[in-house]
Amino acid sequence: IVQKLYNPEIDIYGLLLTMYDSRLRLSNQVAEELNKHFKELVFNTIIYRNTKLSEASSYSQNILQFDINSKGADDYIELAKEFLIRNQER
Repeated sequence: IVQKLYNPEIDIYGLLLTMYDSRLRLSNQVAEELNKHFKELVFNTIIYRNTKLSEASSYSQNILQFDINSKGADDYIELAKEFLIRNQER
């Protein structure tokens, strides 16, 4: 869709669920639809809604600088690992 509407040259590397809250129906519906239509593109890692992530942003820091032991930091570390593995497989 993005290629058709905006840029036929773009190479979409992956789709990432962010600000995900499993308690919210909308979050679950979005995840379900993405996996239904774009399964091969969706990263397994999910960035969950997390107060520490918001706080880090308000202090102009990334989450690893702000609180490396937080769930948000764990999520981004897992994303980095998955990204590197996906890159090796390309």
